[in-house]
Amino acid sequence: MKIDDIMSTNITCIDLDQRLTEVRELFIKHEFHHLLVTDDKNNLVGVISERDYLKATNSNLELPTANDKDLAMLNKRVHQIMSKKLVSIKQFTSFNDAIRVFHDTGVSCLPVVNSDNKPVGIITWRDIINWLYSKVQPHKT
Repeated sequence: MKIDDIMSTNITCIDLDQRLTEVRELFIKHEFHHLLVTDDKNNLVGVISERDYLKATNSNLELPTANDKDLAMLNKRVHQIMSKKLVSIKQFTSFNDAIRVFHDTGVSCLPVVNSDNKPVGIITWRDIINWLYSKVQPHKT
């Protein structure tokens, strides 16, 4: 089985120089936890997770007591907080190889790229668990 059988092709990419205000809006608008970071040629260069975002900003942002310093954190740029140690897999990677990468690296998502390093999908450890769960569920007749 190939990873593109279970990967999500519903990805959202963000540019290196976009501000965290845009990251915040995307995380609020969508129900995913990772954004793929691309350069001006649409090459994958990094990942920004919801965890990365929360570490870089202040939890006071959503409170009425948010001050100018709290709000100024949203002016940071994506490249300042993204995970720079990029771990990704190729589009036709086997399921077993993807699981091995998850195990060996401890990442929570694997961006999937084509042969030109353009993002085409993403797979998370939750996708793997959900797929496995679907295989062990008894079939209803």
